[in-house]
Amino acid sequence: MHKTILFALVILSGLSAGALAANQVIHQQGRVFSSESVTIKKGGALTFVNDDSIPHNIMSGTKGSEFNLGSQAPGMSTDVTFKEAGDVQVICAIHPRMKMMVKVTD
Repeated sequence: MHKTILFALVILSGLSAGALAANQVIHQQGRVFSSESVTIKKGGALTFVNDDSIPHNIMSGTKGSEFNLGSQAPGMSTDVTFKEAGDVQVICAIHPRMKMMVKVTD
């Protein structure tokens, strides 16, 4: 009985870790994003991690996919879920040269 419960917990924790690993991580360092473009499925998320020594303000004004993370201090990370298919321009409102494109597919 105990082995069955332990086995079930191991399987469930593995599935949870796999689900979390599905999110793509975008790092911010040197005032650039780690990727210039990414493709994700509708309903998927990107995790924005500030690995820089300065704050960033990640946002998008793309119609239907608007978001604004506000000031993200060094060391912080924030998930953004993309609910609409299409191309989404992501920028840093503080550092205009920080730009990336997110292609959201059905």
